[in-house]
Amino acid sequence: MAKNGLSALLLCSALILAVSHSLAADSLKIGIVAPLTGPAAETGRFQINGAKLAADEVNRAGGVLGKQIELVVEDDQTTNPGAVLAFSKLSGDSEIPAFIGSIRSTQVHAMAPDVVKVGKPMMIGGTDPKLTHMGNPWLFRFRPNDTYSARVIAEYGVNTLKRKQWAIVHSTDAFGTAGKNALSDQLKALGAEIVITQGYTNNSQDFTPVVLAVKKAGADVLSSYVTFETDQGILAKQMRQLGVDLPWIGSTTISTTSALRLAGSALNGTYGVTDFAEKSSPAAEAFAQKYKATYNATADVFSAWTFDAMTVLAKAINDAKSTEPEKIRSAILAISGLEGAEGTYDFDENGDGLHGYNIVRNDNGTIVFERRIDFKE
Repeated sequence: MAKNGLSALLLCSALILAVSHSLAADSLKIGIVAPLTGPAAETGRFQINGAKLAADEVNRAGGVLGKQIELVVEDDQTTNPGAVLAFSKLSGDSEIPAFIGSIRSTQVHAMAPDVVKVGKPMMIGGTDPKLTHMGNPWLFRFRPNDTYSARVIAEYGVNTLKRKQWAIVHSTDAFGTAGKNALSDQLKALGAEIVITQGYTNNSQDFTPVVLAVKKAGADVLSSYVTFETDQGILAKQMRQLGVDLPWIGSTTISTTSALRLAGSALNGTYGVTDFAEKSSPAAEAFAQKYKATYNATADVFSAWTFDAMTVLAKAINDAKSTEPEKIRSAILAISGLEGAEGTYDFDENGDGLHGYNIVRNDNGTIVFERRIDFKE
């Protein structure tokens, strides 16, 4: 009996291991670095929801190379060291062929050296133009870089709003600094004057010095590159409380779901340049409707870019018929004319997939699509 019992136990263990290996063999892991804790935790949930929505669609259609996508998420803690640690954990898993990284340029910069060492594709949302122009062949951007956002802000403000005296408020991180520099160049090219530039540190609690400096500067329009929604909310409220009521054109953060919730009516009447706008295309509208039906929440850029990143990555692996990094890379670069929630993807040699922005307006808390501007070069 004891011998038979031991044999049965060994057989049972073998069956469990076989089932376990079978399940692993039937899934394809994709690593995601996202903020689950810290100031950006709410937006992190949007990012994961977008990727999961796309993964579920791909899985229902047969998966990738006949396998079901399995998302493996690591918390970046809304910090650069946290992002590096999260990527280190994911890259240690040899079964993960590609990654979805951060929407924060500063975090992508922090991870970039390790991405080169690992040598596997990473989909990113950071918009600092330098990210895809610093010799790293493994970064693929699923949002337009800020060369384009600066052009749209400047052209709309100068040519449509007829404003010539500009105030620029920006985060001093990689994203905010790059945006400020690009916008300054564009405004000068259009003959506008920058009367004041004010930088601030992320996660500031008091913008009073910045606001008062803008108020005294004599600007007739305010522009901003704000990284975090928490900062956007505080900045907007203090602008209004201290009597700054200029026309305001901001980068994408100004029109996100989290910023609208945090700022409330303080952002009413502002303009934004954003890569995702529900009414900008049939693909964007279809995504927004699916997101609403699945999560009972309003989609924004945080969920849209990861939805597109997961969709494109799945297509690239299927097209490549392989999980070999170089083959996936070549397949991503070959993608052209693909309609996504964020726009039409035509990847250039640097890994930039999109080349334009939408202009939106905050109409008493509702984001209204104005128009999209795409650039050939």
